[in-house]
Amino acid sequence: MRLLSWNVHKGIGGIDRRYELWRIAAVILHHDPDVLLLQEVDDRVPRTRGHRQMDMLGELLGYPHRAFHPTVHLGEGRRGNATLSRFPISQEVQIDLTFPMKKARGALLTDLLVPVREHRYLVHVVNLHLGLSGVERRWQVRRLLRSPAVASLDGRSRVVIAGDTNDWAGALPRGALREAGFRCVTGTGVRALRTFPAWGPIGSLDRVFVRGGIRWAHAYPSRLSLVRIASDHRPLLVDLRLHQP
Repeated sequence: MRLLSWNVHKGIGGIDRRYELWRIAAVILHHDPDVLLLQEVDDRVPRTRGHRQMDMLGELLGYPHRAFHPTVHLGEGRRGNATLSRFPISQEVQIDLTFPMKKARGALLTDLLVPVREHRYLVHVVNLHLGLSGVERRWQVRRLLRSPAVASLDGRSRVVIAGDTNDWAGALPRGALREAGFRCVTGTGVRALRTFPAWGPIGSLDRVFVRGGIRWAHAYPSRLSLVRIASDHRPLLVDLRLHQP
């Protein structure tokens, strides 16, 4: 199962500030992931021509199963996290991660039914976008882990947590997520995969964590030349293998 996590910045280029959703679509098409975890997705917002971006990408690229969690409601339209999948979504849960007096944030949990030979595995996928301060992020991670939808999952459950963590310091892999049994598959410390800014990455803001019956074969940021202008983040890709825990 190939997973792609990407803060698409509403489809507005980080360098030229132009709205060109086709650039996002072209990068996704090249990498051919099975599951997309996208952050900063617009829905009927005038600045992005009123497009329903999740549905446009899903229909264009062939992702029939989709879920959207709006975190910011604007004067016209809304913005949030979108999960698109080739596999059926059996359940979706929206988890509010808004820290008091801070910008609205959230996580979208989707349960995917993934076929592997004669089996169908249930995979719980969390698509999140965390805050800018360390105190805020630590609070958000604890809130996520204590939410009923996540706290009800035991150590054998296949769980993926991914998205834009805004974690410049690289603290999240060492904190509550590790205590809860999660492994950061996109590297830690100086080995962490760098995704921001897209035109010359120096920060490992986008991360993927797994727990349960999941192994990873390969993790890497996209190095296509187009990603330098498609968004202000580079997409992060991970090839996952499902097995009996």
